[in-house]
Amino acid sequence: MNRDQLLQAYNRLTPPRVLVLGDLMLDRYTWGNAERISQEAPIIVLRADQQQTSLGGAANVCHLVRGLDAPAACVGIVGNDEQGSTLQRMLCELDVQCNSLLVDDNRCTTLKERFVGRADGRRPSQILRVDHEASVPIQPQLEQEMMKRLQRMIPEYDVLLISDYGKGVCTPQLVQAAIRTANKHQVLVLVDPARGGNYQIYRQATLLKPNRTESELATGVKITSPEQAFLAGQRLCTQLDLKLAVITLDRDGMVVVQQDGQHAQVHTAARAVYEITGAGDMAFAMLGFSLGAGAAPRTAVQLANIAAGLAVEKMGVATIRPEEIRAHLLEERPLLLKNTTEENKIVAVERAVQLANQYRRDGLKIVFTNGCFDLLHVGHLTNLKQAAEFGDKLFVGVNGDASVRQLKGQQRPVIKQEHRAALLAALECVAHVVIFNDPTPHMLLRAIRPDVLVKGGTYKRQEVVGHEVVEAYGGQVRVTGMFPDMSTTRLLEAIHQQELSSHAA
Repeated sequence: MNRDQLLQAYNRLTPPRVLVLGDLMLDRYTWGNAERISQEAPIIVLRADQQQTSLGGAANVCHLVRGLDAPAACVGIVGNDEQGSTLQRMLCELDVQCNSLLVDDNRCTTLKERFVGRADGRRPSQILRVDHEASVPIQPQLEQEMMKRLQRMIPEYDVLLISDYGKGVCTPQLVQAAIRTANKHQVLVLVDPARGGNYQIYRQATLLKPNRTESELATGVKITSPEQAFLAGQRLCTQLDLKLAVITLDRDGMVVVQQDGQHAQVHTAARAVYEITGAGDMAFAMLGFSLGAGAAPRTAVQLANIAAGLAVEKMGVATIRPEEIRAHLLEERPLLLKNTTEENKIVAVERAVQLANQYRRDGLKIVFTNGCFDLLHVGHLTNLKQAAEFGDKLFVGVNGDASVRQLKGQQRPVIKQEHRAALLAALECVAHVVIFNDPTPHMLLRAIRPDVLVKGGTYKRQEVVGHEVVEAYGGQVRVTGMFPDMSTTRLLEAIHQQELSSHAA
């Protein structure tokens, strides 16, 4: 299926109702500079300057499903601790139905702490992970209560995703009871299995999604070629009575094997890998979304492969929005700037990093600014020209459509991200444009490491979003003035008032 066909297939999908069962976790990231070795021992010193907490495990699957605009509910267990309270609050903020989360006073909520360092203009890298967790099976009374809740909830959903990290929630009895109930009510069951566990507990699931290593352990087949992956997938389907086996093969993409022996490989595109954390969860979430919405197996795997590829380009665990999938599928046919210099100015994050590093080697000064740039106006133009004067190459980060909605409300943006980027790229003062969908430009700033961060408006230096990132490595922050009485919000209000006046007349 080519890009156009895949885009059409994706656009036809209606978000399914998704129920997630599994091991709930929190991920905590501590960022900082890692540019020296300790005098006390041969270890790296991390000078921390930022901390971020995100959902992990089955909780992250819920997060990713919600990012795809599908309704989600979660069944699992948390500890009676601060991490458990944080996890529940974060799920509720995402509108994940979490009334069926149970609290176990005898276990801690799983917390994975990752320490991420940056140095010498290179992209950030993990230098240490610390796990706080309990991996013993849940108590029998909690298991029975979860069975009751699953039996009541499963018939209300289109697909059940079982995210088993081997932390003790997905007991054999619980998983088999969930699969039986789902099959009885014709609800799809997709399983992301625990490594090295007893795969018989997943028997008669709709789909199993092991990675290369997990497949080798489960089948005894050493996977060094697509043919061996097909063989491993066929063994899984036969031994476990599965309808589908999808084996993820990292740089080699994925293979899908059906119960009747049909199989295919979906190749992955070469990408700049910033972080593999969460890529498997992203593929799993997209498989559940696509199959739950009625997509064909090959289509679902192609979409999952794309989503996982986009996920590894982002630092930390991040959602992939529907517009990012669509933008990727449209990459080979830009909407406005076919074969022009301006088109080449719109770059992905990895290309922006390459360009920034090359400019630095050439002794050029890099400037960065960012914004929504919805309804480009003279105030924007003035600020961009002033920003460009602080250095030699101006990089502009443009909030993607999803990010604009989050910042400005559901009625925005007025202009789609591809068009906003194209307008900016047409300006002589702009060297490169990068679309990003995070709420803040922190990831871009860490990756590009501009010499100067510029923001237009009446901000104080310490109020500029991202100032702490840039100043941590010795960069500068500059604030330009604000063009009087000019903003996108005011323009939209004026347009609205004119429309009201014309209707009244």
